[in-house]
Amino acid sequence: MQDNHTSSGQQNTPDVITPVDFSPPPPPGRRLSWRPRWYHGLVVVGLLMATTAAWFVLTARSVFVDVTPMIASIEVTDGFAIRVGPRYLMRQGDYQLQFSAEGYIDSEAQLSVGEPQAQTHSFELTPLPGLVSVTTRDALGEELRGARVLLDGVDLGTAPLFDAEVPPGTYDLQIQAERYLPYIEQVEIEGRQIEQALNVTLSPAWANISFASQPAGADIIVNGEVLDVTPATVEMLQGAYDVIIKRSGYKAWQDDILVDAGVAQQLPAVALEAADGLVFIRSTPGSANVTINGQYRGQTPLEVSLPPGREHDIRLFRTGFDTAVRRVQTGSDEARDMTVVLDPITNPVRIIVEPADAELYVNGELKGAANQTVNLIAASQRIEIRRDGYVPYATNFTSRPGLDQEIRVSLKTEEQARLESIEPIITNAAGQTLHLFYPYEFTMGSSRREPGRRANETLRDVVMEKPFYLSLHTVTNEQFKRFKADHASGTLQGQSLDRPNQPAVQVSWLDAALYTNWLSSQEGLVPFYLVEEGAVTGINADANGYRLPTEAEWEWAARADGQAGTTRFAWGEDWPPSAGSGNFADESTSNFLGQILRGYNDGVQGSANVGEFAANAQGLFDMAGNVSEWVHDYYGAVSGLSSVKETDPLGPGDGSYRTIKGSSWAHGSMTELRASYRDFGEEPRNDLGFRVARYLGQ
Repeated sequence: MQDNHTSSGQQNTPDVITPVDFSPPPPPGRRLSWRPRWYHGLVVVGLLMATTAAWFVLTARSVFVDVTPMIASIEVTDGFAIRVGPRYLMRQGDYQLQFSAEGYIDSEAQLSVGEPQAQTHSFELTPLPGLVSVTTRDALGEELRGARVLLDGVDLGTAPLFDAEVPPGTYDLQIQAERYLPYIEQVEIEGRQIEQALNVTLSPAWANISFASQPAGADIIVNGEVLDVTPATVEMLQGAYDVIIKRSGYKAWQDDILVDAGVAQQLPAVALEAADGLVFIRSTPGSANVTINGQYRGQTPLEVSLPPGREHDIRLFRTGFDTAVRRVQTGSDEARDMTVVLDPITNPVRIIVEPADAELYVNGELKGAANQTVNLIAASQRIEIRRDGYVPYATNFTSRPGLDQEIRVSLKTEEQARLESIEPIITNAAGQTLHLFYPYEFTMGSSRREPGRRANETLRDVVMEKPFYLSLHTVTNEQFKRFKADHASGTLQGQSLDRPNQPAVQVSWLDAALYTNWLSSQEGLVPFYLVEEGAVTGINADANGYRLPTEAEWEWAARADGQAGTTRFAWGEDWPPSAGSGNFADESTSNFLGQILRGYNDGVQGSANVGEFAANAQGLFDMAGNVSEWVHDYYGAVSGLSSVKETDPLGPGDGSYRTIKGSSWAHGSMTELRASYRDFGEEPRNDLGFRVARYLGQ
């Protein structure tokens, strides 16, 4: 028992209890003890390697690498592979292989291993080029240098050729050398740096040709080139040749020969003949016909060869000249010139000409005043009579000896000839006949005292200077439909206005003008009307093409009496018109027309065929009645008589309406049937047509 009391003077300190680690004791029994040793690690590594190897073998593919050539070495440079005999164990994936073999180009390739358990992959190495040497020799075994060497057409150079690198394969070897036959052979190049020597013997492409002549010393000329003189043996390449053996003073011998390579020829000796003499024949005048010993040889100037040693009969003929005869003898290889002046056979011919001061030309040569007697050769001569301001006269004339002959000529002035060349009647492309008119000055309009006159018919003097053509009839339906195929003239009271020979109506002024331009284009004439986007925008007053007549032209053509005067009506001065004067508003139209011509019956309701009624004094039809007519002019007021006369007027420059002239089947009053009657409009009507005109071209 511990004493808790202390002695006096000592401090009381409590005891500290410290915990300690306690483990219960093992149960009673046997106790094991293990410690790792170094050989334990070897066992673990061996087990891991065996496991890895087993895994690789079980997952790898068996790959056979088939390489040409078989002796090539194979190295796997990228990827893990195990070679087992001729095969490799490789897992799926890409591998890089390297191949090498003697005589072949080292190469690399990629190998892709796929899923199949056993695989074969083939590769082929490219062999190195072969080393080819070529030498050439002639038939005697002598080396030939400079021959061209080609393989399959590729130029390798000239022989001798050493160690040319050529890829292996089969080739056509060609050897080409001047004066030798081409050599062709098929060769097999082995390659792989193997040396191959090709020795080629070339065959000559020529032959020895021997020439001889009597006498010797003649030039041997082959294809125009002098090669040697006879006798001689000449090397000639194979082929065909033109050979001439020629010596001065002898005729040239000529023949064709064929040379075969390697085949020598001894040609027969050529016996040369003495050369002909050469005669050059001229005549005055030239172009005379020449015969020699009765045989025609040509015309002068003429060069002929004549056999030497005998006389030759030469005759020259020309119409109008006496025959000239010459006899000539030539020596061998002699050249001579001969000029023969022919004697003309002439006959006097009288020339009588008006005007008297004209000039005479014979065969282009001035002979003086035309009025004379001239001796002309008895052959065809070109006779011309000329004078300024007149059309020349020309003819071929042959004088006849023993006959009394004369030539009478009256020259025409240029204006006379021009007028005579003018056609008074023409037919255009549409089949319309036009007459030529030479109008004169007249007074348009009508006097205030004239019965039926209207206020717009002001009198005015008009000078007409330009000749013009005007169609005899108005344009028919058939003619207008050549221009506008879908045109229809319509009907009247159940009767057709559209028959082929009836006048074309329901035609606007614009369509009439465009029709005239179409006519011009058919004949290649210059159009009168200027057209833009289908509208007439102006005129070409100098054009020679077709057009509508002017109001002045139309009125003159309707009223002119053929004797420099004018009439009131197209048919004359009488009123009322006599039967057959025209197609007017007669008794037969009283049921649908308000005003008719009483007592007149033309037998036609509506328009008649053109030309059925009598023509006026100018030969023009339907200038009164049948249909009214468009003319060129704009409609407008006109001034009266003045001191200034209008010349070939074309009407106002612009306006809203166009002028209409003439009466129709719908008119029956004196006012409308007069030739001076004027109307206007812009729209088509069933009684309104047109006719065509054109100026006389210069």
